[in-house]
Amino acid sequence: MKKWLSVIFLAVLLFSVAACGSGNSSKETSTQLKDVGIMLDWYPNALHTFLYVAKEKGYFAEEGVNLEIQFPANPTDPLNLAAAGKVTLGLYYQPDVIIARANENIPVKSVASIVRAPLNHIVFMENSRIKSPKDLEGKTVGYPGIALNESLLKTMVENDGGDPSQVELVDVGFDLGASIAAEKVDAVIGAFINHEVPVLKQKGYETRNFNPVEYGVPAYSEVVLVTSDETLENHKQEIEAFWRAAVKGYEFTKANPEEALQILLTNQDEANFPLVAEVEKESLSILMSMMESDQEPFGSQTAQSWEEVTDWLKESGLVKSDPNIEEMFTTLTK
Repeated sequence: MKKWLSVIFLAVLLFSVAACGSGNSSKETSTQLKDVGIMLDWYPNALHTFLYVAKEKGYFAEEGVNLEIQFPANPTDPLNLAAAGKVTLGLYYQPDVIIARANENIPVKSVASIVRAPLNHIVFMENSRIKSPKDLEGKTVGYPGIALNESLLKTMVENDGGDPSQVELVDVGFDLGASIAAEKVDAVIGAFINHEVPVLKQKGYETRNFNPVEYGVPAYSEVVLVTSDETLENHKQEIEAFWRAAVKGYEFTKANPEEALQILLTNQDEANFPLVAEVEKESLSILMSMMESDQEPFGSQTAQSWEEVTDWLKESGLVKSDPNIEEMFTTLTK
């Protein structure tokens, strides 16, 4: 009897030790997660769906990443804070990365293309008599006072055989949709086809637009994922782990857009940027068609794209020196 009691006691003891060991292992796994911070280009919206999906589904945790999503206080925060190493990654715009690197030698580079074509189009009302960019001669175009938009408009009008000096630019800030709806201007540039256009449609205003790529502007990536040279060197494994999880989030969003949209809506910042489900649904549909192609998978980048956009920025006078193309982007290993 004592022999059997000893065996039972030993078995219980071994089980307890194993359970404690298992608990410690789980605790160790959770503490092994590497912190990665990403700063969005704006408050949560359809563009960021794949990130929230990846976080909700546990893809980041599976890759050993504890992701912190931050919002910018100023428009340039994603670029500047990433360059300074204050955040691991930021979402920003390909032309601005080139300008920052070429003109100010800011040590920032793109590690992935998120939206690989311009979202910024010339937008105007459906019933307008404007048929092509040349028709903007003698008309007023509202814009948010950004030099890049001036260059986009100039290139598009010239490419269409028009005279840009005959187009009156009016700084309307970011009141772009309201400006054409109220007929304060004839058209706007700086409006995004995945935001202002669906918002206007939801309010009962139908619009048309001109794609810059069809009028002499290279197909620049509207949104890229950036980091600093130093951060990439010191935290490359964490960034690559982040990217593997982000790709999983993108693939889930592509396969399950309705569920993905619900995850986004759950994570919206209602106080600062409340979302309208109808608008974000259309926005997500537009974005998903521009995040990859048959030849260019999600995230991929080419030297040719960076060279073409750089050359156009130089011709436009926005870039004053010849930046090293290889220093401006890299390709992550999945």
